[in-house]
Amino acid sequence: MSEERFGEFVLVRRHGQVAELVLDRPKAMNAVSAEMARSIVAACAALGADREARVVVLTSSHERAFCVGADLKERNSMTDAELLRSRPLSRGAYTGVLELPMPTIAAVHGYALGGGFELALSCDVIVADDTAVVGLPEVSVGVIPGGGGTQLLPRRVGAARAAELIFSARRVAAPEARELGLVDELVEAGRDREAALELAARMAANSPVGLRAAKRALRLGHGLDLRAGLEIEDAAWRAVAFSGDRAEGVAAFNEKRPPEWPGE
Repeated sequence: MSEERFGEFVLVRRHGQVAELVLDRPKAMNAVSAEMARSIVAACAALGADREARVVVLTSSHERAFCVGADLKERNSMTDAELLRSRPLSRGAYTGVLELPMPTIAAVHGYALGGGFELALSCDVIVADDTAVVGLPEVSVGVIPGGGGTQLLPRRVGAARAAELIFSARRVAAPEARELGLVDELVEAGRDREAALELAARMAANSPVGLRAAKRALRLGHGLDLRAGLEIEDAAWRAVAFSGDRAEGVAAFNEKRPPEWPGE
């Protein structure tokens, strides 16, 4: 296993074809400061260009929190002009995760609030343990979810449920979060990272070309009418139909052996 650090607060660990992006600001429960946002942007840029990384798992080094959202202490010291200038950077951290081309899994334990939950929502799948508490409480401090929450949450749970959760600013404990679809898989306390890495390994055994194309079709087709969505799917199919991965996958199936994906 190799490691690479991006700034002081983000670490990327390599587990073969699975990359683990670790939020590593434990003294602040992973509150997203400007420096941490910059590190997330850099790490996502590197991962997005890495053809060896087939799946990314987003984890936390803090025992009691995934991420508590924006660093409000830092925000409190900013002038209005500084806050405005910082917006593209903070937004870039969330879009960096959202736009990763390979499947992404968030491993959530403890608090995932505000921007912390938005980082998880930016992933394709959320695995949470029994200690997880999630929510978008931004209106309780006079702002709104600004890391994609107003758009990503209704896509998960529907417009009315998202409105109730955002307008009430309430925190949701793990059992209800699973029931409402705020998280996808619930595991016993302390197993979120392990379970997410296991799921990632199962995904990573599949064609990297197929994984990226399937994600592209899922993302681009969401919200379109059926006919337009099927055109998106057809374009993604055409992108993989004549790939080396497809040729290898069909050959391996017929020869009854594990595929050795060329990744192209």
